[in-house]
Amino acid sequence: MIFHMTSKKPVLIVGNGARAAGISALVYEFIKKTHIPVLATMNTVDMIQDEYKIGFIGTYGNRSANMILNEADLVISVGARLGLRQIGHVKELFAPKAKLIRCDVDQYELARQIKKDEEAYNLDAKFFMEQLMAEEIPDYTEWWNRCKKVKLLLDDYDDTEGNKLMKKFAEVLPENPTITVDIGQTVCWAAQSLWLKGTKGRIIIGGSYGAMGIGLPYAIGSSISNDKGITYCVTGDGGLQMNIQELETVKREKLPIKIIVVNNQELGKISEIQHGSYDNRYFITTEESGYSVPDFVKVANAYGIKAAQLDNYEEFDRYKEWLYDKEPCLLNVMLTPGTLLIPKIKWETCTIKPDLDKNTLEKVNELIGA
Repeated sequence: MIFHMTSKKPVLIVGNGARAAGISALVYEFIKKTHIPVLATMNTVDMIQDEYKIGFIGTYGNRSANMILNEADLVISVGARLGLRQIGHVKELFAPKAKLIRCDVDQYELARQIKKDEEAYNLDAKFFMEQLMAEEIPDYTEWWNRCKKVKLLLDDYDDTEGNKLMKKFAEVLPENPTITVDIGQTVCWAAQSLWLKGTKGRIIIGGSYGAMGIGLPYAIGSSISNDKGITYCVTGDGGLQMNIQELETVKREKLPIKIIVVNNQELGKISEIQHGSYDNRYFITTEESGYSVPDFVKVANAYGIKAAQLDNYEEFDRYKEWLYDKEPCLLNVMLTPGTLLIPKIKWETCTIKPDLDKNTLEKVNELIGA
């Protein structure tokens, strides 16, 4: 028996190993059978894309997902490394109220013990989920409904300009798109707020590798592998400049790649670290400290690619036809410099910053607290 029948607040975490094992359908079966909330890692934010989606956990995860994880009494992790960005520096503070069950095909990952009393299964994720599905697990509809209410309550609570941009972009996208996302603040905003229509779309990101500049090369590979199908590339002004010469490949191969430049005129993620950890001692990350951004519209036009500048994200509707046709295009979407990523876990105490206001915190505690 894998499942702990005494659990009142279980959650399932699915990592990239679950995707590699091809168990998306099994995960959906599990949700519909048990109504146990499923939480994602950054690499699997696209695995659950309908009413069952709660969000992803970790440093810049959705506040609702992290708060639900902190209240869970049983965590079943399938194919997730549960690395530093998910559990922080103090292992004891990860899911502090929960018994932990881990499944991973890599025994060396399981050797990196997180909780002293955790249960580890060195199994293929598909076999593990099949065993779990065969068990007589209670129905957790009441717990799931409470988690869903928390998600709805907090959906817009932490929205910055970057989050609002992603939500507006999601509105104008077709069902089941393929999207590649570059590294930086952009990937965090996308993971938090780029929720797709349909259940078969893909959000392809570089995860924790930190390979800035991957957005456009990923999009090229994705489009070519999909018979030159439409692919959406969400990148930043810094990320695009890492491989901007590949616009020539896009034009030459006539690839219908739609490039969305989230342009805050700075290396946002690095400048945020310089702001928070180095007392605003910026170095080649902002305009004032030596960083520069070209006119992306003119650059794209020079390659023969149609392009336009959007002064704010509300202008996406004006270019909806561009996002659906079979030609490449670039939309340079301007964002206010200095926009920070929130919420963020302060790992020393496993607290989520900024704090919730008192009334909202009371409502969350009423729904999922002790």
